[in-house]
Amino acid sequence: MWIQKQLRLRPRSRGFHLIHREVLNELPELSTLRCGLLHLFIQHTSASLTLNENASPEVADDLEAQFNELAPENQPFFLHTLEGPDDMPAHIKASLLGSSLSLPVSDGRLALGTWQGIFLCEHRNHGGSRSLVLTLQGEPR
Repeated sequence: MWIQKQLRLRPRSRGFHLIHREVLNELPELSTLRCGLLHLFIQHTSASLTLNENASPEVADDLEAQFNELAPENQPFFLHTLEGPDDMPAHIKASLLGSSLSLPVSDGRLALGTWQGIFLCEHRNHGGSRSLVLTLQGEPR
């Protein structure tokens, strides 16, 4: 079985945002699979996806702080500056984190660790809505 859907996420502020529930709500078919794979792809170059701890909100805040240190705004060597001071750092952060996740499916649910959740990493101050392509494949129960 193969299913592909597009999920449009509402605009969010800059930072790391747990979207795990939104993804699962879009895929009721997940519960019908014995084993499989969920692939998530974000169709943007200034936002990314990551899998990380979902229990402590401080983790998202610390990730944002660290990535701002890794790719600060207003660097004199940036050539790509027409879209604002947050744009080139957003591209760098998105390249470091990546545009996709591949997650295992087992017995009708994502086979993740206890504290793992799916995050949208919004790297722009005003990034707007974001689109994900969700591709679910697997063997029915």
